[in-house]
Amino acid sequence: MIDILFCGNSGVFDGALTCILSILKRTKSRQPFTFHLFTMDISSLDPKYTPIPQEQANFLESVVKRYHPGSRVLLYDVTQHYQQSFAGCPNEGAYCSPYTLIRLFADRFDTIPDKLLYLDIDIMFNRDILLLWSIDIRNYEYAAAPDHYGKYLIHPHYINAGVLLFNMKRCRETRLFEKARAWIRCKKLVFADQSALIRSTTRRKVLPQRYNDQKFLHPHTVVRHFSKRLFWFPYPHTDNIKQWHIDRVHDIFGYHQFDDILEEYLALKEKYNSEDLTL
Repeated sequence: MIDILFCGNSGVFDGALTCILSILKRTKSRQPFTFHLFTMDISSLDPKYTPIPQEQANFLESVVKRYHPGSRVLLYDVTQHYQQSFAGCPNEGAYCSPYTLIRLFADRFDTIPDKLLYLDIDIMFNRDILLLWSIDIRNYEYAAAPDHYGKYLIHPHYINAGVLLFNMKRCRETRLFEKARAWIRCKKLVFADQSALIRSTTRRKVLPQRYNDQKFLHPHTVVRHFSKRLFWFPYPHTDNIKQWHIDRVHDIFGYHQFDDILEEYLALKEKYNSEDLTL
């Protein structure tokens, strides 16, 4: 069983569906997956901060079961955990949404196993997930790749937290998540939970950039992370092109490697929107 964690609100459906399809379609092994979805209702802060509905989780589960009948999607409401730990904290209005903070509750659920792969929602797998999942992290809390910009501006081994392969057994022993939550509660951090995780780490494994490539797509790239990036032409600017922005992926990046995935995504989304969920 391969266990994967996503976090987000009701607006992450496109990212979750495209990322899941990329995993299923690029993985040769037919072992089952469990996709854990952390969500919460904090619409009191922002009207768009509504939880992932059960209907979306059910639809995603029907998709993953087509690839392996033993796969499943589990939906977690972590609203209470968030309110108790982070409501009103200095990082509640951080540069990223509060939903990035809720992965820090992974240690509180017995259904989370000893090995867990956390993924941001704007991720696509270009190659087999087993290349990442099979990495030995027995002596580490987690494995992560460098941040494309941070490795130049901050430190060569400054990691990007969009792809984190956790050794949950060791994380619980070292209290990694507990320490990170304490940082979030007490101090305003530049990169919120990413900074909190880095400050709380006892030992981590730094992976090659191909396991979280935030700028390029090479044949050897395992994970392409569609995070905000800098463009130099026609003038210096940043843009935030996601994998479900299909026309822009084609026109600006020139990518067609994901077309089979994106075609299936469009068909499934149309089916979901038509409320014909029989598949």
